[in-house]
Amino acid sequence: MITEPELDGEWESGRPAKVAQDTVVREARGPRRPWWGVLVAVVATSALWAGGLYAYGDRLKEPEIRYRVTENLCDQFKAPALAGGLGGFTDSAPQKGGRHPAMDWASCSHDGDRSAPVGAFFVAAVVELHKKTDPAPEFELGSRYDRSGPGGPDQWESVPGLGQQALLSTPGGAEGVQLRVRDGGAVFIIEVMFFDRIEDGPDPQARLSARPDRETLAAAAIEDARALMAALRK
Repeated sequence: MITEPELDGEWESGRPAKVAQDTVVREARGPRRPWWGVLVAVVATSALWAGGLYAYGDRLKEPEIRYRVTENLCDQFKAPALAGGLGGFTDSAPQKGGRHPAMDWASCSHDGDRSAPVGAFFVAAVVELHKKTDPAPEFELGSRYDRSGPGGPDQWESVPGLGQQALLSTPGGAEGVQLRVRDGGAVFIIEVMFFDRIEDGPDPQARLSARPDRETLAAAAIEDARALMAALRK
């Protein structure tokens, strides 16, 4: 016959075993909970990363190149509008160009000497084909020479209807003009600069007055940019 103390003893002896079993179960399950949290965090982070790649996918892709560069850019950059407004060119020559996995480029220059109706001047064209990175984010800043100039990036005016983006800089008076055009991964730069602003003689401003006004000069640069882009289009 089981006495009351024995019965109590069985209950008491059974409890530690049950408690011990529960303790083992809890200890076995416990370490899995932090790993589950880490897994959830990794999955969530991966989803955010994938979403970021999807959102910025266009920036990660190589830019579209719809143009080519040639060994002698002067064959395509005749610049008839600028030549007509400046009284013709006295010398033309392709400048240094190059080919690189990241960018291809070519350049051409036309000159006018002191005997030209507008005095000495320099006309240059540069074509850059950016093959790895999209030039759009930094396009408005221009080169470091543009940023260090008197007006900085704020001197640029937008030109609608030319490429994907076009900016025009016209320093005061008839000092010159610079036009930059971006279309896909291609960047076109046309620049006109004058020299010998003040001439010797009885009327030092006479030659200066023969230079095209900035509106005429800008219109000629835009016209020649369109022609150059058409000539280099694939």
